[in-house]
Amino acid sequence: MMATEEERPAAADVLRCLARHLNCLNEDNKSTRKRALESIRRETLANKGLSSSELQEVFAGLLKPLLKCLSDPAERCRETAVQMIGDFMRSVPKPEDSLPYLIPCLAQRLGGKEVLEPAEELRLSMVELLSLTVELCGRNLAPYLDDMVRILQRTITDPFPDVKKESCKCTTSFARCVPDHFHMQAESLVKPLMQTLSHQHSRVRVAATEATGAVIQFGTGKNVDDVLSHLAQRLFDDSPQVRKAVTVVVGHWLLHLRDRYSYFHKLIPLLLSSLSDDIPEIKNVAVELWRQVGAQWEKENEDDLKDKMDFLLSAPPRYPPGVERPTLGCRELVVRNLSKLMPAVGRDATDWLAQTRVKTLQLLRVLLLHAEEHCTQHLQPLLTTLYRACTDPEPAARTHCLESAELLGAFVSPEVFLRLLLADVENSSSSSSSSPWAPLMVLAAVLKGSSKEALNPHLLQLGQMFAQPDVCHDTEQTVYLEQLVECVEVLLNVCAEDCSIISLQMLKVLVTVQSLATEQELCSRAEECVRCVCEVLGFSGVCDLYRLHMADLLQWLSDSQRCWTAHSVHSNLLDIIALQSGPVLGEFLPQFLTLLRSCLEPSRDAELRLHVFTVLSKLLLNSRNTLNSQGCFGKYVQMFLQELLMPNLVWRAGRTAAAVRTSALSCMLALLQGGAISKDQVVSVEAKLSADLISALEEDSQLARLLACRLLHTLLTLTAHCLGSDTLNRIYPELLKRVDDSSDEVRAEALKALSVWFSSLGKLYDTETQRPHLQLLYQQLLLYLDDPDHRIQLIVLDVLKVGSVVDSLLLQQEVEAVREKQRSAEFCDQLLQHIQHIHSHTQHTPHTPHTAPSSCSDITHSRI
Repeated sequence: MMATEEERPAAADVLRCLARHLNCLNEDNKSTRKRALESIRRETLANKGLSSSELQEVFAGLLKPLLKCLSDPAERCRETAVQMIGDFMRSVPKPEDSLPYLIPCLAQRLGGKEVLEPAEELRLSMVELLSLTVELCGRNLAPYLDDMVRILQRTITDPFPDVKKESCKCTTSFARCVPDHFHMQAESLVKPLMQTLSHQHSRVRVAATEATGAVIQFGTGKNVDDVLSHLAQRLFDDSPQVRKAVTVVVGHWLLHLRDRYSYFHKLIPLLLSSLSDDIPEIKNVAVELWRQVGAQWEKENEDDLKDKMDFLLSAPPRYPPGVERPTLGCRELVVRNLSKLMPAVGRDATDWLAQTRVKTLQLLRVLLLHAEEHCTQHLQPLLTTLYRACTDPEPAARTHCLESAELLGAFVSPEVFLRLLLADVENSSSSSSSSPWAPLMVLAAVLKGSSKEALNPHLLQLGQMFAQPDVCHDTEQTVYLEQLVECVEVLLNVCAEDCSIISLQMLKVLVTVQSLATEQELCSRAEECVRCVCEVLGFSGVCDLYRLHMADLLQWLSDSQRCWTAHSVHSNLLDIIALQSGPVLGEFLPQFLTLLRSCLEPSRDAELRLHVFTVLSKLLLNSRNTLNSQGCFGKYVQMFLQELLMPNLVWRAGRTAAAVRTSALSCMLALLQGGAISKDQVVSVEAKLSADLISALEEDSQLARLLACRLLHTLLTLTAHCLGSDTLNRIYPELLKRVDDSSDEVRAEALKALSVWFSSLGKLYDTETQRPHLQLLYQQLLLYLDDPDHRIQLIVLDVLKVGSVVDSLLLQQEVEAVREKQRSAEFCDQLLQHIQHIHSHTQHTPHTPHTAPSSCSDITHSRI
């Protein structure tokens, strides 16, 4: 609006009054210049009598002097000048008239190679003045595009954070004011903005992000690739405001960018990543923007989507509950760009930064929720990505990986994913991969996402694959075994009673895991899973499950027994099956003993036989609840002794062979003491058995000698009064030798066996004809009454008391003959008193045939 004829003299009068103050602006004294500026302010801006048109004329006359003051040496004068220019711009009706002088002046102060304004607060004021100019002048700034961009290039990278922030805001406003011209110089601002985008102040980063959005949106579109990586990094920003700004910028690009169709595959991941943000506000903003993008694209492509809009409205049957299904436009956008997104997802899922990997796997889950059944065509690269991701050391990454795998199970047909997954499981178990368990982990998650109806036709295929030796036998890695158990648990949870057709395969897998596991927690988990199988099948206990499959399990073991070694899994399998089946084992004795006979052949690996004997010992010690649960073990005892135990008692060189003999002796003792063998059966093999036991008394192993003594003790107890003189006379000299053993425990056990030897003498042993043997035995035992070990002396005394019942007169003679020579005469006296007691008892008791006691005296037992 032009000033009227009446207003012009008024403005001219004001300017004449200001002439002296304007002259003072050229004075050398800074105080004079400062006072002159204050006076000009009072008489113009503070003068309420001047209209806006008059101020316009005054401002035109004062502009050049004020702009000159921007170069004043005094900072206070420059500051006042900037403030006055800004106040005039707000007050005048046509601020654009000042642009031909204002913009070049600001460009000189701020846009040169070296910024002339040294004071950061004044640089901030000048940039604020520039922002005010953009706000007030708008499109009138188009002719000054070059100067504006040159200023912003410098101020965006200014050291002062507030200048950076204000410059970014000014850039945003300027781009929107001159959209038809801004694209010619927009590219010049990309580099300084990218430098500022990582500034330490979050508010600066927010402003830089918003400015970047405006520069790209109103630019040529050629620099999208230059800024995407920088914006992607801001999605990991610690400041929620920065992440929100990135979300808004990308959303607006997807809605308004001229060439947005060319960049959908690059922009969509950025916006979808915000759907998984921890801050609800950011998530809600992203959801709304993405809904708008989908709706806009759906409207723009309505003809292509007509059929789908009419018929494909219902969600897939296994769509995750509680998750809102994206709109058709959103789903189609993802489906049409998925082939371009998958390579980038696979690459970023293995990034060296953990936060990048986690964010990528969150994005993958969102993409699958949009792709639904269309992810089938990308299944192979998806599985490869998931295999790598499930081995990630970051727990959050593994969690999102398995969530994505569950979605594959929901959207992809089992016929398709099993073809790939089962092959990968088989190949990984036989390869040298550092993570052979990765396909198993993914398979478990995929099965978890599938349904009972979909999996039912494939259960037999799954069970047979899991039970393959290459899959469940070839590694002892705890993680691998955990995933095997996880797969079984998932099948039980999903398919429930339908798993009855693969209960045998499941049982094989679970006993294999127990045999390979090195951690008790994993063993307990596998045992619990066996109980779950029983519950699903309606069985009351584990024994019912073993009863159903015991014949198949024994045949499974027998088929491979020729290749067993001590280090193979099969020996542990035998242990697990035999001990856990409990009383069921007694129902399958022929098959079980046949398997044992093959494993215990003397030609087989010694360490293997050692392990089998250890298992046998456990079974024999509890034979009533294992081998003899049906009372039928007695039928096989003869074969058990002659074909399993006795061949392994034959002496062979080597420490391992000695350990096998010791284990065989332990089994023999468990058999004789377990009550599963009768007296007649022992008598039938006593000749060979006693010979083997006598040989075992000379073993180097202390434990073997101790077991041999105990076995002779048990043998004499079981065959009391049934052994012939020759057998008894072979036994006692060998036991006497053991009384001189280096081990006190063996000595005590040998004396205990000699006590039972006396008690086992029956009618078959004629004391008159065998008197020399008895005399030798008495003489040798009496020598041990002088043993330096007082405990041994007491045991010998008790043995002699038991032996006195056999021939007390002979013993009395021998005691009296050595009494004077013995150092421990008191023991001889006690023995003579015991003999006298026997004689007196015999004289007052009617004569009856003597029957030796079947075991040691109570005193002997208590002292031993």
